[in-house]
Amino acid sequence: MQPIIQLDHFTKTYQTGEIEVRAVRGVTLTVMPGEFVAIMGASGSGKSTMMNTIGCLDRPSGGKYLLDGVDIGELGRDDLADLRNEKIGFVFQGFNLLSRTSALENVELPLLYSRNRIGAGEQRERSMESLKLVGLGDRSDHHPNQLSGGQQQRVAIARALVNRPKLLLADEPTGNLDSQTSIEIMGIFQELNCKGMTVVMVTHEMDVARYTKRMIVMRDGRVVSDQAVEDRLDAPTQLKKLEEEQKAIQLAP
Repeated sequence: MQPIIQLDHFTKTYQTGEIEVRAVRGVTLTVMPGEFVAIMGASGSGKSTMMNTIGCLDRPSGGKYLLDGVDIGELGRDDLADLRNEKIGFVFQGFNLLSRTSALENVELPLLYSRNRIGAGEQRERSMESLKLVGLGDRSDHHPNQLSGGQQQRVAIARALVNRPKLLLADEPTGNLDSQTSIEIMGIFQELNCKGMTVVMVTHEMDVARYTKRMIVMRDGRVVSDQAVEDRLDAPTQLKKLEEEQKAIQLAP
């Protein structure tokens, strides 16, 4: 089976005035289809730089990055944009929804930029399918200000899925959410992963990373740990525990 992500001695260096910043220093790793991976590390560890490269938003300074077998270093800007739109769905900490458009119209947006344009009817059908996948089929006509934070993030996930990507990238997806909503969002990622979606997530929260299957820890631009998550959390179980804790608090004298 071919890796969906293959980094080979990947380096990234930035020039800030006269200062050279070595953000990533020779990372080699692979992510296979169907994995659920958390990338962790303190500020300045290189995790965001690596995520930007995995998302084809930046290119390596050295080494190689192959996305689903394609060397992104050999692609021009337009081909890179097409590959990114075709293969990758993005979910961010900020929901990045257009405030004056409905949930359905927000989800449709990536289809408007796809090289393989489809008709309006199929756009609407695929967008509704994505909203139903995240449990918001009955909120398709709602605007962002009519939705909770968790519902807005669900719309953002539906938008990331509408092009049927092979890889879902999530950058601190629970950063703006409360505990219960965070668990619900991680539950959606677990469900998607169970259906075969490859998910790579940047987070600084260990509790969030424990919902994934593999944890990669970075420090000073290098991978210092890469191991399976042994004490993995299950979202439905954690939601039940949280509900019981809240009931106990309410019943306490």
